[in-house]
Amino acid sequence: MALLEVSDLVVHYGKALALDGVSLSVAAGELVAVLGPNGAGKSTLLKAISRAVPMSRGHIGFDGQSLDPLPAHKVVAAGICHCPEGRRLFPELSVLKNLQLGAYLRDDKDGIAADLARVWGLFPVLRERSRQQASTLSGGEQQMLAIGRALMGKPKLLLLDEPSVGIAHRLKLEIFESIRQIQRDGTAILLVEQDALSALGIAGRVYLMEHGRIACEGTSDALAHDDYIRQVYLGV
Repeated sequence: MALLEVSDLVVHYGKALALDGVSLSVAAGELVAVLGPNGAGKSTLLKAISRAVPMSRGHIGFDGQSLDPLPAHKVVAAGICHCPEGRRLFPELSVLKNLQLGAYLRDDKDGIAADLARVWGLFPVLRERSRQQASTLSGGEQQMLAIGRALMGKPKLLLLDEPSVGIAHRLKLEIFESIRQIQRDGTAILLVEQDALSALGIAGRVYLMEHGRIACEGTSDALAHDDYIRQVYLGV
């Protein structure tokens, strides 16, 4: 049984149709990527799963329960943490405070300490800058902090929205290696990413979205060799 099961999901912004019957799944421990052009509905999909936007129709099942009636904070408590596009950090708070706020629903002190140590291990630069304000970090370091904050919620499923946007190439490589390690450690990941080549390099399966619908799906290897994907998204 899939950890996440999205069925016939429809989302409107006012009268505008953003998602038109989207269905997808993510298994426990799986890394799945969602690719597509700007405006395809990729970010809306993640927001709908995390209940940041209401759905007009459809069903979202997670770990054996329905998310349909739940508010966003109960979705976090159920085991889904969303790292949104734009990072959405608390800029005037320290790196450490931002990470601690990621665990705001938890009261297991030993577990929180262990997860903080895990974040320090994934992103050593954050430990070095733990007392700095988040606003003083580089773009890549801020993205590391946003991912780390989401991990402090101890998710079974991590939703990552465009983690490579506006980041220097060196730090982008570090971030994608960290994403791969998070998945190796057992956390399932649903990744929305504009860098198709990088996403195909780490994901097991890929969904291609166009005009609010799933246009095709398959393994990363199969889509990497698809002529349409290569021409439109990989530029080869």
